[in-house]
Amino acid sequence: MIKSAVTVSLVAEARQGPFVFHEGLEDAFQRASALGFDAIEIFPPSPSALIVDDVLALCDQYKLKVAAVGTGAGFLREKLTLTSGDEDVRQRAMTFIEDLMTFAAGLNAPAIIGSMQGRFDQDVSRNQALAYLSTALSELGEQADALDQMLLYEPLNRYETNLFNRLEETAAYLETFDNPRLKILCDLFHASIEEEDIAASIRKAAPHIGHIHFADSNRRAIGFGHTPIHPIIDVLKQVGYHGYLSAEVLPLPDTQTAAEQTIKAFQLAVSR
Repeated sequence: MIKSAVTVSLVAEARQGPFVFHEGLEDAFQRASALGFDAIEIFPPSPSALIVDDVLALCDQYKLKVAAVGTGAGFLREKLTLTSGDEDVRQRAMTFIEDLMTFAAGLNAPAIIGSMQGRFDQDVSRNQALAYLSTALSELGEQADALDQMLLYEPLNRYETNLFNRLEETAAYLETFDNPRLKILCDLFHASIEEEDIAASIRKAAPHIGHIHFADSNRRAIGFGHTPIHPIIDVLKQVGYHGYLSAEVLPLPDTQTAAEQTIKAFQLAVSR
């Protein structure tokens, strides 16, 4: 069964970012539960910002799961990436991600590597950046295996990274690790920029997809842009996807409307 999730950011610097809820964890749990979501996806400011038992208590109180935990605050607040030319920065990025993976595992949830993958530039060649990334994902994949959790790698659009942008090339890259814990996070916003046919691309990469960001072409809630969602849902059903469709979207025109539109679009799509 495909499940619904909605994002909450606890990072002050991300107030204008693509997260539905920004007013604290309990507020997000309360609103998500009232609207009928299955889970919350959390974007914390640091690995130590939350206590596992406190989050689990909210899960129990509001009958919600944690779908995933984002690591992007490491990039947003400290400019940490796994492909930096600075060894100290790379090591700090690893520690940040490792600690958040451990936190997420306590919630029975995967961690996400998105913006912390970094990019290559005039100081770091593509080959060197990929070597750094491969070393990092190999080690982090081993930790994911030890934690019995997925580790989600997100191909971003060309304006955010120049490493991997498309699902098929990302799937081919992850196959080189021979580690089933390493999965793709397919963000439909990024896919709307990079993929010729999103549904066809999902079908090709399906064995490697572990999580989906449910966002329209303008990064607003599904139905507020022009992404054709029904062919995508049809493919997901055909390939047996049982993960989350998680709304990492801008809170426009306001938080409540974005959340309501998301759950409405989700219910209409999956009930076809």
